[in-house]
Amino acid sequence: MELKRRLDLELLLVFGLSLGKSAVYSVLALLAALTAETGLGGTTTTINRSEAAQQWLDFGYQFVGNIFPLVPVALVLFLLGAGALARIGVFREKLGKQLLVGFALAAAIGIPGLGLYLGARTLGLAAKVVATNVVEYWWTIPMLLLSAVGASLLEEVIMIGYVFTRLRERGMSDTKIIWLSAILRGTYHLYQGFGGFVGNMIMGLLFGYIYKRTGKLVPLLFAHFLLDAAIFVGYAWASTWLPLN
Repeated sequence: MELKRRLDLELLLVFGLSLGKSAVYSVLALLAALTAETGLGGTTTTINRSEAAQQWLDFGYQFVGNIFPLVPVALVLFLLGAGALARIGVFREKLGKQLLVGFALAAAIGIPGLGLYLGARTLGLAAKVVATNVVEYWWTIPMLLLSAVGASLLEEVIMIGYVFTRLRERGMSDTKIIWLSAILRGTYHLYQGFGGFVGNMIMGLLFGYIYKRTGKLVPLLFAHFLLDAAIFVGYAWASTWLPLN
């Protein structure tokens, strides 16, 4: 019983510092959009935004904004103790095959995900999501890629690796863990609207099932990075020929 209480407190603190906090803010953002005069479909949310007119200051904001979210990742690895990476499924063996699986996952998720977003926008069930409005400097693309790396590490290390490890120690079944993780993943994307919730929950279910079967986190990390990198870097190009608005 003492172990369960300790794990419950640890989970609460970790999520209070990271994705649980994001979920609360996302619910509030959704409520604000639903009660706005324009409604949910008339609202806009920007993922990566310029923070200052001066290039050097904007660079500073972007850099620290991408680095600080990695602190909870370091925290959970510290809490898991010795061999933390191996415990959550980060292995170098057959790395090429793991990356290939990640690429296939990204392709399988990306195209249907785009269709879901466009459909939700048409029905007024999703906010307009602007992947980036960062002014184009020499460092813009590297910074967007760093943002994609950070999002991948934050979500997959915590939502999959850490959550599975700790909740298994607590005695929860894998099926319950998969659903709990997926619902929370969808919840902290509610700022995008109901389409974002459904799409990310489905992604969470798929990732959770694959992790249960393989125990490998690298394919999920790589798939998530590819998805976000394509969205962040390719947004300006795609918005010229897709009805993203």
